[in-house]
Amino acid sequence: MQKDWPPFEILTEDDDLIAINKPSGILVHRTTISEDTTFVLQLLRDQIGQRIYPVHRLDRGTSGVLLFAKHEQAASLLGEQFRHREVQKTYLAVIRGYVEERATIDYPLTSSTGTKPLPSRTHYQRLSQIDYPVAIGRYPSSRLSFVNIQPETGRWHQIRRHFSHIRHPIIGDKKHGDVKHNTYFREVLGVGRLLLHASELRLRHPLREEFIHIRTDLSPEWIDVMKQIDLRQRDL
Repeated sequence: MQKDWPPFEILTEDDDLIAINKPSGILVHRTTISEDTTFVLQLLRDQIGQRIYPVHRLDRGTSGVLLFAKHEQAASLLGEQFRHREVQKTYLAVIRGYVEERATIDYPLTSSTGTKPLPSRTHYQRLSQIDYPVAIGRYPSSRLSFVNIQPETGRWHQIRRHFSHIRHPIIGDKKHGDVKHNTYFREVLGVGRLLLHASELRLRHPLREEFIHIRTDLSPEWIDVMKQIDLRQRDL
């Protein structure tokens, strides 16, 4: 049974584009590998009463800033910025373990169709960390970090696969994550979602000579779980 989604929160809108705060748990558009019948594309189209054009995507579990064009010219110009890596994308995530204060993950990744590995780079900054006094895994306590992430490239599941590669998977990642941590967060803390949030986009407006900055805060659910584990948004 498909979930009934409330109207999306609109972050910015004009005659050329619209950006929403996508909730976790819904696909952007129809895919051949999913039996879902409800998607952001159709719901937002119905919400604003006009056709829209996707210019990038977020995984089903990822929440945050999602941008659409309102006509073909804007779609083409925005799509070009994404293809040429001119859009600055920022994400937030809760991950297993402690990481360096600032680092880059430089590790080639295949596409969703299984082509040969392509150059892939993800920059991150640690915002805070906690030694949580609960034995989730094999140790008497569990280390967790809150990180700010800027992907340089845009490969399939890049952020999730990169953090799994360095053995610091994102909490709630069912495909690339840690089963014990995911189970604890779901069954004890009541959070079954992927803790990955697209917090900001910085780009040029497609038809006006100006830069735009679109951002959205973490959800109350996310803030609540960080309070439960005493993980601050930034170390003092």
